Amino acid sequence: MDFEFSDRSQDITARVGAFFETHVLPRNRDWRDWSENNSGDPVWLEDLRAKAKSEGLWNMGLSGLPESKPGQGLSNLEFAPIAEIMGRLAWAPVVFNCHAPDVPNMITLLEAATPDQQAQWLDPLLDGSVRSAFAMTEPATASSDARNIAMRIDKTATGYVMNGRKWFASGAAHANCKFMIVIGAMSDAAPRSGHTALIVPMDTAGLKQVRKLRFMGWDEPCSPMAELEFNNVEVPASALLGVEGQGFAVAQTRLGPARVHHCMRAIGLAETVIEMMVARASERRAFNKTLGEYDTVQGWIARSRIEIEQARLIVLKCAWLLDKKGHQSAWRDVSIAKVAVPAMLNGVIDRAVQLFGALGGTDDTPLPAAMAWARAFRIFDGPDEVHLRQIFRQEKPASGPLADSPYLSKPI
Repeated sequence: MDFEFSDRSQDITARVGAFFETHVLPRNRDWRDWSENNSGDPVWLEDLRAKAKSEGLWNMGLSGLPESKPGQGLSNLEFAPIAEIMGRLAWAPVVFNCHAPDVPNMITLLEAATPDQQAQWLDPLLDGSVRSAFAMTEPATASSDARNIAMRIDKTATGYVMNGRKWFASGAAHANCKFMIVIGAMSDAAPRSGHTALIVPMDTAGLKQVRKLRFMGWDEPCSPMAELEFNNVEVPASALLGVEGQGFAVAQTRLGPARVHHCMRAIGLAETVIEMMVARASERRAFNKTLGEYDTVQGWIARSRIEIEQARLIVLKCAWLLDKKGHQSAWRDVSIAKVAVPAMLNGVIDRAVQLFGALGGTDDTPLPAAMAWARAFRIFDGPDEVHLRQIFRQEKPASGPLADSPYLSKPI
């Protein structure tokens, strides 16, 4: 197991870091001001995207990117330190076309789409001229059970008709979202089967955006979420993504890398938080001491550092496994990362809020939005409980009765 980053990865990491410090971070207050009063992206963000693209800092989260497509196409392990840099600001990944749900959708289209579908939908995504969405979660069903889908798909002579509701459809509320990947179930299939993935343009008749959604007051800046209604939404047969009835497999193709990329960015966010904690502890005074002189605060920061380093090692191992053995062999480690990293991030941010006091609860700092995202992270892409069950199921049972175990000093 080798976590040493390639020369290429180190070079691109350094370039992304310099671009972030020089061009992205100085725009953070502009982004905050814009996002509070506007939808879509400011003009200057498109200028930043164009600059990043011109410097080759583009599409770095796609390990299977063909050389004919624009971008770097790094391995998961090579991408890890780069994703951390982007994760330091919630909106930074979009500058480099490395944001969710577009990257997972790109992965899905690379692996499951036909050449015609790739030309129509993938190429504009890779170019950065459009945005996309993913719709699987539903308000009326327990989405922790991913096969528990209520949306019905009827097959017609020329294509498919969809009826149902989706919500927390990531990216669907963005002004430049042009299409989404939708998971539904064929109406003539047995219960809990017949899952099918369809590509649905956002301007399709019968598709209605009910409302834009927030989570605990937090609005996802890169991929704003929406609740959607599908009333006899009809698409042609060419909208089928992958094989009819195997949409669940299509969805799983995108979720492995998506989860790990989220974890990488979360570590970057945790680094931002701990940096702010150190600054606050060294500058703020109480009872004639800086906060950093108190054992309690020192412990908060030290424990946060330990937990970040532990989480990083888990994620690097997971990325290495994905590169070496593929998605099917890394599910256990993906689940471990998906549980461990949000727990780490929640703990670090909670300590930071306590350290900052009242200021930590205001929008003057990134802490409230970070805390809401960290809490959401324990739910989206599979809640903790589902991943914990998957981890448990992969534990090997004992080779014999416990009473016969040689580990016992005396038989039971």
